[in-house]
Amino acid sequence: MSAAASPALDRADPRRATGAPASLEVWNEVAVLTSPDVHVARRLAALTEPGEEAHPHALLGAAFAVRAVRLGHVCVDLASVARTATSDIDPGADLAGLPWPAPLEWLGALARSEMVALGDDWDGVRPLRLVGTRLYLDRYWRQECQVAADLAARASWPLDEVDAGVLAEGLRRLFGDPTSRPDMQRLAAAAAVTGRISVIAGGPGTGKTTTVARILALLEEQAAVTGGAALRIALAAPTGKAAARLAEAVHYEAGRLEVSDAVRCRLRDLGASTLHRLLGWRPDSASRFRHDSGNRLPHDVVVVDETSMLSLSLMAKLVDAVRPGARLILIGDPQQLASVEAGAVLGDIVGPAATGMRMRAAARRRLREVTGMPVPAVDPDAAVSIGDGIVVLDRVHRFGGAIAALASAVAGGDGTEACRLLRSGAPELRWLADDDLGGVRKDVVVHGAALVLAAAQGRRLDAIEAMGGLRVLCAHRQGPSGLAAWNERIERWLGSEVAGYGSGGVWYAGRPLLVTENDHELQLYNGDTGVVVAAAGGDTIAVFERRGVVREVAPARLRAVQTLHAMTIHKSQGSQFDEVIVVVPDVDGPIVTRELLYTAITRARRRVTVVGPETVVRSAIGRPVARASGLRQRLWEA
Repeated sequence: MSAAASPALDRADPRRATGAPASLEVWNEVAVLTSPDVHVARRLAALTEPGEEAHPHALLGAAFAVRAVRLGHVCVDLASVARTATSDIDPGADLAGLPWPAPLEWLGALARSEMVALGDDWDGVRPLRLVGTRLYLDRYWRQECQVAADLAARASWPLDEVDAGVLAEGLRRLFGDPTSRPDMQRLAAAAAVTGRISVIAGGPGTGKTTTVARILALLEEQAAVTGGAALRIALAAPTGKAAARLAEAVHYEAGRLEVSDAVRCRLRDLGASTLHRLLGWRPDSASRFRHDSGNRLPHDVVVVDETSMLSLSLMAKLVDAVRPGARLILIGDPQQLASVEAGAVLGDIVGPAATGMRMRAAARRRLREVTGMPVPAVDPDAAVSIGDGIVVLDRVHRFGGAIAALASAVAGGDGTEACRLLRSGAPELRWLADDDLGGVRKDVVVHGAALVLAAAQGRRLDAIEAMGGLRVLCAHRQGPSGLAAWNERIERWLGSEVAGYGSGGVWYAGRPLLVTENDHELQLYNGDTGVVVAAAGGDTIAVFERRGVVREVAPARLRAVQTLHAMTIHKSQGSQFDEVIVVVPDVDGPIVTRELLYTAITRARRRVTVVGPETVVRSAIGRPVARASGLRQRLWEA
């Protein structure tokens, strides 16, 4: 479909910009640019070039820079935007017919504009920044430069206080005797102890949090042997749910480790918080925190889980607040969904190390000495240090077989292999490419009946276990394949086939719950799940589980919960279920991406069902989230 034939925005559509200049109107009509993009660009021009008419190409560049952040990019690459831009109302529209400026003319107009500062010279303060062909809003350029400079400095800062003998003995005790085959968890632990910045990357079930618990034990042993004060350790994550699970995992592992009672108690005493709480959220500001470069965090070690969810802005605030001499340990899966805000920070940091370790010779030698193992790393392409602390864990302990193969095919962008696996007849995989939902309905009803029976009999742990047996995951909230429609559909199925389902008022036994807001008083967090079960005297109680321990909460105290039958894939991050039913829409769209499908598939332990047409599945696998950014280049190129 050509741009001229694309559906145009209705006059009443709020995305339509009233009074848009002619140079932007054609882009707004087909929803490449929306009203905020147009009006912010005009305002920037008015502030920097008062009384003058901004060059149409400069105004267009400003609008695309605003649009970039709205779509999760840090900047817009003017050399490629004509090939990558899409319309909000018709993602498949051919936009080649739009009046794209010639790249050199576009860059020249921006270079002459009063709105634009050039290059990485910090002296200029203007609303836009042009670096090569990348155009930034100034704020995001500054944040990108800050994060890159801080991480590179930390990676280059030597650590002289590590006792190599104590570390080698600790690695042997916690990871077993070294073998001729590299143990990536052992290498990750050694890299974290011997460096100020480390990244432990890997998919679900690869042992990231297990490794972190052992790293903290090794660091405590280092502190004890040097006679220093006890370490101040902070555990944090972007969400309350992820933070609670990080703390639970460390506490659980502490009980299994071969360490002294003092170290075990230290690990079990650790709490965790959201990053916002760690940095000191300020009620008077949405973008500033109590802790920054002028008031650093007091901690010696800062561990951040689910780093893939961090935006560039939040990462900039984090590195600004962590003391230069402290260790920063980042954990996450760079192939999962990125932040809903601008940036794909973890993916940029891991960079080429995603396909194999990139470490300088000195780092490899140091790791060989303390681990007693070969280090399967090569020199980075340039003399950069960031790779010295990056290890990707690749051995999956949680699931295997066909699910692992499918996840690998999706992550690798191999749509043909993914479809072959879905059709292979493997018991762990099922694909419903048409409208026949009979098999899904049967599974949902069986699991729903088991949940209702356990809840009605007051069997708390059994009811919670039934909650984790199956989950429907949706790409969208609205529409026929969205969250709302599937919740209604499942309600009808259960109401018609499960005796007594829904009886007993709002807080009926068997009602599955999803917490939608953090409640620190109850220690419940956005994304936590629970279930209402029968209690003594004919009452009901809401129950939630923390590492096998049931927490009971009176339903009247729950302020922000909703009935949970299906959930969005975004909300499912950090969760695991025996079986997931992944619903992709019937019509393709830019929201259905490789990372979205990978995240959904890797929530399953035992079985994955994909509901949706082959065209959409293949298109999603072929559509990685490619967020424009210069961070990877700044970190990995000399």
